[in-house]
Amino acid sequence: MNTTQAFNYVSYLWDEKMAAELAGDEVALFIYRSNLLGADLRLTNYAGGNTSVKLMEINPLTGDPVEVMWVKGSGGDIGTLTKKGCANLYVERLQALKNRYRGLEFEDEMVELFDHTLFDPKCAAPSIDTPLHGLLPFKHIDHLHPDALIAIAASRDGEAIMHQIWGDKLAWLPWQRPGFDLGLKLEQTVRENPNLRGVILGGHGLFTWGDTSYESYMNTLEVIEQASEFLHNNFGKKRPVFGGPARQNTDADTRKTQAVSLMPILRGLASGHRRMIGHFTDDDRVLEFVNSHDLDRLARLGTSCPDHFLRTKIRPLVLDTIQLSSADSEGYLEKAFADYRADYAAYYERNKHENSPAIRDPNPVVILWPGVGMFTFAKDKQTARVAAEFYTNAINVMKGAEAVSDYVGLPEQEAFDIEYWLLEEAKLQRMPMPKPLSGKIALITGSAGGIGKAIAKKFLAEGAVVVINDNDADRLAGAKEEFQKQYGKDAYTAVLLDVTSSETISNAYDAAALAFGGVDIVVNCAGLSISKPIEEHTEKDWDLLYDVLVKGQFLVTQKAVGVMRKQKLGGDVLNIVSKNALVSGPNNAGYGSAKAAQLHLSRLNAAELGKDHIRVNVVNPDAVISDSKIWAGAWAEGRAKAYGITIAELPGYYAKRTLLNEVILPDDIANACLAFVNGLLAKSTGNVLNVDGGVAMAFVR
Repeated sequence: MNTTQAFNYVSYLWDEKMAAELAGDEVALFIYRSNLLGADLRLTNYAGGNTSVKLMEINPLTGDPVEVMWVKGSGGDIGTLTKKGCANLYVERLQALKNRYRGLEFEDEMVELFDHTLFDPKCAAPSIDTPLHGLLPFKHIDHLHPDALIAIAASRDGEAIMHQIWGDKLAWLPWQRPGFDLGLKLEQTVRENPNLRGVILGGHGLFTWGDTSYESYMNTLEVIEQASEFLHNNFGKKRPVFGGPARQNTDADTRKTQAVSLMPILRGLASGHRRMIGHFTDDDRVLEFVNSHDLDRLARLGTSCPDHFLRTKIRPLVLDTIQLSSADSEGYLEKAFADYRADYAAYYERNKHENSPAIRDPNPVVILWPGVGMFTFAKDKQTARVAAEFYTNAINVMKGAEAVSDYVGLPEQEAFDIEYWLLEEAKLQRMPMPKPLSGKIALITGSAGGIGKAIAKKFLAEGAVVVINDNDADRLAGAKEEFQKQYGKDAYTAVLLDVTSSETISNAYDAAALAFGGVDIVVNCAGLSISKPIEEHTEKDWDLLYDVLVKGQFLVTQKAVGVMRKQKLGGDVLNIVSKNALVSGPNNAGYGSAKAAQLHLSRLNAAELGKDHIRVNVVNPDAVISDSKIWAGAWAEGRAKAYGITIAELPGYYAKRTLLNEVILPDDIANACLAFVNGLLAKSTGNVLNVDGGVAMAFVR
């Protein structure tokens, strides 16, 4: 085996120093290899493929050495694999299952028997691919879904192409659903061909191996490199890639503008069964495909690798650019979605079995817009983003297969049997119930600190994705870093927003649409306070208070309503007002009257927007001092002066004047906001909820 480290189409990531540190721990070295392979999406897609190692362990019952296989567990991802994510099984017991196997029609019962082969009963659940590793004799095995290999595996002349590249060093197994029988066929193939370095599974992927972790890693890289080089050398030779371009690319800014405009409409249509989160990409590989002559033909053929269509459905919805530019583009989209649902229902009816699970959401996951890019919709941002990655993998596969042969999608019945596999259904049923805000998109103004940040975190904890924003770039940068560390990149997007600027408000909603598909919850939280006696209050003070608190609330809400109406999913507007909207106090004419205007504006909006099922409610805090910019300036000094106390005495003063004698924290306001939007008060609008510890003068009634 050639062990060159010069690769053009895959990444050589092996670090000799790191490997040397792990040399005494074969499981750790196996996980290191797995993580390296999973770090390169050209080698395998997210949660796709699996790796294994066989080693000697001590039987805890007998104290004797015994062979144990460590393998990626069900649903895991090799790029982030840890020991906790592995299943480990007695190899001898796994081999003994051959005596229990009753044939293809009894495949599913074998999965339950895997539990009787576990070395550690508390390990991760074994996947359906376990026997594909356990029945092979090799110590280290990599099973991946590289685009280049699947391109060959999904081409009409795949087996002949395999021999052209590797001679008799690789073997071919025709498409078969993963399971025990496929493991037996792999075992037989290897036994009959002792000089193999790998096996291609038709329409599926690649198996490679080695005596050490490094040898397995190198063997895998080299086979994929050779396949990639062969495809690269053939691009455009037989015919133009994807039949050549049918249209020219528009510029990136135009594509983004078009995507922003359409995303909320698509999201609304895609959310017929449950609210979806969107993702958009205009990656060069996607544009090459969606702008090509072969788009309609290849998209209709569907995907090939099971991992692809489990996350993308068997085929995408392709939009008609001419229809989208017509006067009734919305009517066209509604019909396009209705036609897709009907087509999916027919697919289900043609292929279902007596014991098939009920039909699932018939809406498209992948939507292709020629000239613009690809949209994907799923239950959360990560799933939507990964669906886009998988369909990009499918595009790569089609490109490679068409370069050297003809692309062949998986037969429809086989695709259905994978999608509606009872084992897959059981896995779906075991998933935790969605959180109250799952599938919801929230934009909270002023969410880089104080009450706004507390609300954003509360909504994230309950399943939402959030658009964090602030007019202070440094404060926003700090919040971005905090949210990235705590929640990860798929949980939020961040944008500068000044509520007095229509341009930045529009930019924020564009960012929400591009990142997630629109908006469901808007919290007007940005604010400031100025406390002065009437004789000291300036016109500038007055204008600033009304611009931020009243005009800002109006502009942010106005833009939100436009997006919500496009989605046709209803929505929530929450306005963080103040006890001061209801209570008259000294030195507070500008702030108190602006807060009163905010409160009544909320009532007016609630009355107007009910027909759109957009609910508008108010939370009235009081004296929330923690992490608040309001209290860092002259406001605290002004309030202390008004009450004849020191600034240090303010928290205690505010607590003592309440009926409950409580200090109010940002989390208390966040909890009130959650109560309005978590579904329990879904039929309430135009309401006011005071969170002030109990101030009798602020009672609404």
